[in-house]
Parts: sequence; C-alpha cells; structure tokens
Amino acid sequence: MTLKAAPARLSTTSASFDAEFKARLHWSADADAAIEKVVADILADVQKRGDDAVLDYTNRFDKLDAKTLPGLELTQTELKAAFEALPAAQRDALEAAARRVRSYHEAQKKASGESWSYRDADGTLLGQKVTPLDRVGIYVPGGKAAYPSSVLMNAIPAHVAGVGEIIMVVPTPRGEKNQLVLAAAYVAGVTRGFTVGGAQAVAALAYGTATIRAVDKITGPGNAYVAAAKRRVFGTVGIDMIAGPSEILVLADGTTPPEWVAMDLFSQAEHDELAQSILLCPDAAYIDRVQAEIDRLLPAMPRAEIIAASLNGRGALIHTKSMEEACEISNRIAPEHLEVSSSEPNRWEPLLRHAGAIFLGAFTSESLGDYCAGPNHVLPTSGTARFSSPLGVYDFQKRSSLIEVSEAGAQVLGPIAVTLAEGEGLQAHAEAARMRLRKI
Repeated sequence: MTLKAAPARLSTTSASFDAEFKARLHWSADADAAIEKVVADILADVQKRGDDAVLDYTNRFDKLDAKTLPGLELTQTELKAAFEALPAAQRDALEAAARRVRSYHEAQKKASGESWSYRDADGTLLGQKVTPLDRVGIYVPGGKAAYPSSVLMNAIPAHVAGVGEIIMVVPTPRGEKNQLVLAAAYVAGVTRGFTVGGAQAVAALAYGTATIRAVDKITGPGNAYVAAAKRRVFGTVGIDMIAGPSEILVLADGTTPPEWVAMDLFSQAEHDELAQSILLCPDAAYIDRVQAEIDRLLPAMPRAEIIAASLNGRGALIHTKSMEEACEISNRIAPEHLEVSSSEPNRWEPLLRHAGAIFLGAFTSESLGDYCAGPNHVLPTSGTARFSSPLGVYDFQKRSSLIEVSEAGAQVLGPIAVTLAEGEGLQAHAEAARMRLRKI
C-alpha cells in the first residue's frame, strides 16, 4: 500500500473554519497519570538513596550493567578524543556552528545582560547587578535519536553567561555513546557529563547525589518522563520550559518553489507523530502544488511513516483570503518556528507578534536555525510564544537590584516610606525609616 500524507485542507471562508482550526491545533500537555506516578516514585527514591537509585534506574531503563555512578561519568579526555576522531567535515561543521551560536549569544549578552547603575540628584545609587548562575544541568536526549545541536544550544549560552559549572546528562541505551554528542560537549565547554537520562537524571540534577552535584537550573528537552520530572522539581531548581511537540508554520505568498515548502513541512513532521506542520497561503493553486510535492517527495524520505502520521494527524494546508489574514492567524497560533516564505518578507514581519523564531525569506529554511544560523533553537511551543522567549544568555543569569541611599536621600525617601508603612499597619517598617531621619 502506498503511504499517503494528506494534511487537512481548510479555508478561512468556510463557516466551520474556526471549529476545524481549533480541533487541528489542540494538543494536551497533561501527562498520563501512570507517567506521573512513575516519575514521582523515581524522584522520591533518588532523593532518598542518591547514587544507588540513579544507578539502579539507569541500568534498568538503558539496559546497562554499570557498577558505580562515577563509572558513568564522561571524562574531558573522552570528550576530546570523540571530537578528534570525527571526520574532518564533521569537525569543521561542529566548530563552525559553535562559532555562530557563540557569536550570537555574546551579542545577546552585550545587549541585555550587563549590570548598570545611576545616581539621582541626592546621591542615591540605583541599579541592577547581573550575575551568572553557579551551576546548571543540561539534558540532552538520547534513545530514538541523538542531538549534538542541543548540546551547543544549551551549553554555549550558559558558557557565555559565565556559568561556573555545566553538567550534561545524556542517556546511552545499551551503552551506545554518540560520538557527535560527546564532541559537541567538548566544543561547547561542558564541565562534566554523565551517561544517565530519564527522570532519575533530572532528580539527580535537582536534588544532588554523592556523585552529581545539585544544580540551580535544568534546561533541555526530553520525553514525557523527563518533562513530568522537570515539572515536579520546578521550585527546587529553575527550568527552561515544558516543551510540547515541535511545530512549523509557513506563511507563503506562492513565490517559493513548492518543493521547498513541502520539505520544510517535512522537517518538523519527521520529529515525531505529534509534531505539527501548517501552511497558510492565499493562493489555492499554489497549495495544490505543495500537496503534489508532498505526494512526490514523501516515498523517498527515510522517516516517511512518521512524516505521514504527523501530517495526517495534525498537519493543515489553509487557504486564506490574504497574506494579512495569514499573519493574523499566525499570531493566534504563536508557533515555535515561523517561516515567511515570501518575496517581500520584511513587508509581513511587522505584522507578526508571536513566534519562537521568525525565518525571513525563501532561502531561510528552519533547518538552518536548528543547526548553525546562530540564534537558539530551544523555543517555546504550544502557543507559549505569546508570553515566553527562546532560550538565551538571560536564562543563565539572574538580576539583583542595587540600592545605596545617601543621607540626603534618606531624608527624601524616609517620610514617604513612613506614611505608606503606617498605612499598612507595619510599624517596624515605619520606625526603621524614621530612625534615619535623625542626625547621626
């Protein structure tokens, strides 16, 4: 039987569009109750037994026979050897991508991550002190696929921010270590690495064990168990986000070769069956051409079954009345990846308010952003781009307010504070301010 991928064909002129559109977008982030129970038990066990629990779960889930948790640590010598053993083309590509990612995040740090202060007329100093986190953990997926690009995107901004220690955890089912992942850890400046994954790795990073030190924040994607664990340890440590399935939205005006757009839709669909790929276009004939290219290109794709399941289950080709309407719908979706595949991308960009990353012009494929353009590929999903941002240097920094009140300033601010504190019934607050109104 020939494999078919038929994304839903919708039109904004249809009376049922809103209902069909909402149904296509729906995805529940609620974890299965059984997953939550398993994760809760693992977290509690790691918190209680530390290294022994992490080792037991890692051996069980990854089919290992390790004797000690320290035996699963990746040494810097091993990371360097993995890098040096790569084919020259892979070494060069890894270093080139790392340079661009580092350059982007260094620019980001200069723009928004510096301390500042000023003195007002009475000599009072006010400002902000920006300091890096002491220690962070980065989770790198293993199992079905390995993602060296995730190492770069999580470790490099932490390194640029000045984080003192970057601990990587990565599952290695059956002991199979991906050399590109290890090499990426070397290039990105990972301090320590452990071949552990799953909820037990998240627990070790959050609570600490005899071997793995507790961190201040955990970043990086994982499966449902990892997501549930990150959700549960939030508050003990910071987390970047709870990521949903990957998404791409293409706004096309019909000027891009349709096979390019079809392949861009595939680029997200191939992640997993729940990934979402949507095309918005005012040209119905062009949508037909994209569908024809989907039919032509799909059989040759190694992950054709996953692509077909994703497009059939969650994909959509939407005919809009105009590019302006397409932009409005895009803002409703707030996609993770947004391609403006147009001959005039800068005409439409000002209309786009919500997206994790915006890719302007036909030559800017989303895949370039995933690997080597420079901006971070860890992006908000499931509509959370309405209120959240890509991972960046700022996720590995914290801000402290600076206040130094002069004697003259205390005479100005004191009466204000006294009045407000007494209005709130907090007499000690008022007295603390009032005392400084007296001559020393």
